[in-house]
Amino acid sequence: MLSGREPEKTGDAAGVRIVVMGTGPFAVPMFRTLLESRHVVAALVTRPDKAAAGRRPPPNPMRSVAEIAGLPVLAPERVNDADAVAAVAALAPDLLVVCDYGQILSPELLAVAPLGGINLHGSLLPRHRGAAPVQWAILAGDDVTGACVIHMTPTLDGGGVINARSTPIGAAETASQLETRLAAFGPELVLAAIDDLVSPRRPPGPVGTPQDRALVTKAPRLTKADGLVDWSLPAARIARMPRGLDPWPRATTFLHAAGGDGGAGPTRLVLEEVVAGPEAPPGSAAGSVVHADDTGIVVACGDGGSVIVRRVVPEGRRSMSVAEFLRGRLLSAGARMDRA
Repeated sequence: MLSGREPEKTGDAAGVRIVVMGTGPFAVPMFRTLLESRHVVAALVTRPDKAAAGRRPPPNPMRSVAEIAGLPVLAPERVNDADAVAAVAALAPDLLVVCDYGQILSPELLAVAPLGGINLHGSLLPRHRGAAPVQWAILAGDDVTGACVIHMTPTLDGGGVINARSTPIGAAETASQLETRLAAFGPELVLAAIDDLVSPRRPPGPVGTPQDRALVTKAPRLTKADGLVDWSLPAARIARMPRGLDPWPRATTFLHAAGGDGGAGPTRLVLEEVVAGPEAPPGSAAGSVVHADDTGIVVACGDGGSVIVRRVVPEGRRSMSVAEFLRGRLLSAGARMDRA
């Protein structure tokens, strides 16, 4: 256990006192359900608002829900600093409920709540530990994913699994669509996990089922660079990028026209719709344009296969079909796509 002791069974019919910790939209359905439940939500802890120079901070849906409910909001820069730990301890929580928060909690912070902390996570742990499990499940080509609740330890997403729910990933499902579906599992999973924690019938010992370390995969936070298509990858992996990287950072490439095509320079394209194509002609370099017509742009990939690009967003323009993009544009032998 986190603090060297088992969680105390503090719950009763009146519920337990909870501090919720979260920022992103994945946590919102669970948060709203807790606010309406028999449990007492003492406060929200969320990430501080930050904005690039001259821009507004990005939306914080959890803060919005808390403010509408009249709930106190704490937004420490570093939640494990002594003053932040003291502020959470002053709320006297029985339990910390964490989802889509963005910081790893220290043993000292987890120990302020007798029941420790639980975390709602958007994958079937131990697969896809990290900040972007939904996106990486699609990028990895998983057929099935889900959501689970774990009892927290200082190891990122490493605690025992209390409960879980699985679901198939749709063949055309995007990360944003899948995340919305998985978030809807949160209320039921979290309420059941709390009931399990406070049940007098819970056997003694560690909470939840230990994760098999041999099955751990990582799902690190995405960066803008993750959106740049590496054409040396297999065709199936590239075809999944538009779905897995929606709505951010999006699958992006630069189209270089051949010398005789009259291009003034590379054209930056967001790839909106891509499907696996036929085998590329022998000797085709990864990223080379094999064929282009109104049905799509066929691009060779690193495994000898190809993808067909069917819909794009040229830089500074709207979404369009390849037929519209190619209108008045010639892509002849020597055209290629690259990361820059």
